[in-house]
Amino acid sequence: MKPEDVEKAHNSPTLESSSQFHLDKSASNSSSNDTDLAKPDPVPQTRCQRWIASLKNVESRGIEPIAIENRELITPSTILHMLLMWFSMTLATNNIIVGSMGTLVLGLSFRDAALCAVFGCLAGNCTVGFISIWGPRSGNRTLIVARYFMGYYPSKACIILNLFTNIGYSMVNSVVGGQILSVVSGGRLSVIVGIIIVAVASWAMAIFGMKIFQLYERVAWLPQLLVICVMIGSAGPHFDFNIQTPMSPESLIAKRLTFFSLALSIALAWAPLAADYYVYLPPQMKSSRTFLVTVFAATNGMSVVLLMGIGLGTVIASSAHHATKYGTTPGGVLMTAYDGLGGFGKFCAVINVLALVANNTPGAYSMGMNFQMIGGMFGKVPRPVFTTLATVIYAACAMGGRDRLYEVFKSFLPLIGYWVMMFVVIVFEEHTIFRRNRGYDWSQWNCRDKLPLGIAAAVAFLIGWAGAIVGMSQGYYIGPIAQMAGGADLGLWLGAGFTAMFFPPLRALELKFIGR
Repeated sequence: MKPEDVEKAHNSPTLESSSQFHLDKSASNSSSNDTDLAKPDPVPQTRCQRWIASLKNVESRGIEPIAIENRELITPSTILHMLLMWFSMTLATNNIIVGSMGTLVLGLSFRDAALCAVFGCLAGNCTVGFISIWGPRSGNRTLIVARYFMGYYPSKACIILNLFTNIGYSMVNSVVGGQILSVVSGGRLSVIVGIIIVAVASWAMAIFGMKIFQLYERVAWLPQLLVICVMIGSAGPHFDFNIQTPMSPESLIAKRLTFFSLALSIALAWAPLAADYYVYLPPQMKSSRTFLVTVFAATNGMSVVLLMGIGLGTVIASSAHHATKYGTTPGGVLMTAYDGLGGFGKFCAVINVLALVANNTPGAYSMGMNFQMIGGMFGKVPRPVFTTLATVIYAACAMGGRDRLYEVFKSFLPLIGYWVMMFVVIVFEEHTIFRRNRGYDWSQWNCRDKLPLGIAAAVAFLIGWAGAIVGMSQGYYIGPIAQMAGGADLGLWLGAGFTAMFFPPLRALELKFIGR
């Protein structure tokens, strides 16, 4: 079976009806001689590739763009499917754990933590919505589109950083799921075995590709939402809305900013993947609609679970009974919500594990793509092979870090926010300042001689990292500016600010002297 047969081709409406596509098409026609250069060199299929392509329903397609004729029609249900997909992906159990950090780890009041969480994830999801619009426009995965903004070679730095991001998140999901399964089994099932169960389930879903994944996400939200309603009914009466750890005004401001940045970072982690999930939509899909649907669904999903986590954090922090009975591990925090529900509570906890699988699958899918995007010999290996390798890596990391999950969360989440925010700033400025009137030739996605050289983006990215380092506040390092700000983590904001300041003049010089 050919890969094209797996991906049901659809007839699309007249292409010229989209002004954006018309602009991109004009840019393509202006350099028709380059079209052949833009195509990747044909690579003979290996026996492994032919075998994978023959498997029923397994997506063997790699990082190549989705052709117009293979994209889906826009139907009345398209928006609903987009809403449900993002709501399912973000209504994730791991975000409950992030929410609990606001009250349990940082000692904020329920009100402070709730405001920081909701507005933080809203701000982060605006960047996710902006990046998601490039899926329908180009038919390319997010970090292939990055080549048009960062340059062919500098974009590889983002690919490698995104690999670490997804490995970290998948590790966290696996540990939380393993802890839940261990608690549910009364300790008869070890955390390590639970980690393996979550990892294998996520791998099985990711290996079949985007279409099967999207079908699953359209229904996965319902049991997740029902279980959260049970959690609210069970644990809600025990929420302590008045609890707050005594601290100085300076420390309070610093912790508010830290938790706001933390909530922002969990949303930002989706930005390097956002366009991947829309590559099967045609370019006629309005960018404003794509943006609004993504932001609305993702913010609602994240807000629900973050607020649930904030409430559970107050229960553990104010009740010695619950802290003693369930402990303060992420798995214990979740089981607090089902206190007194017996077997039904354990059943609900298993549904939480399924939610973790739904949240883990997109990262596992995209990691397979990321390895191929590195190029060279990596580009010749089928995506399912890399998906399997990534699963083995993050499962091994999860087993090693299973006892230090809160430390992992607090350390690596802000680092995600640093680089993703700098990447988004470069994309936004390149598009609005330098490319809005020039358009994009999407046929040149793999033609390194036609893509930007990326010197300006690389230098601005490094300068942004310098800003992030002097403003970061982590257990292993506190920058000088963070020290002057009372320990507040300013790395994300200084990194974005430095990048935004230096990229436009550097890019103008690059265009003047190099021309691309």
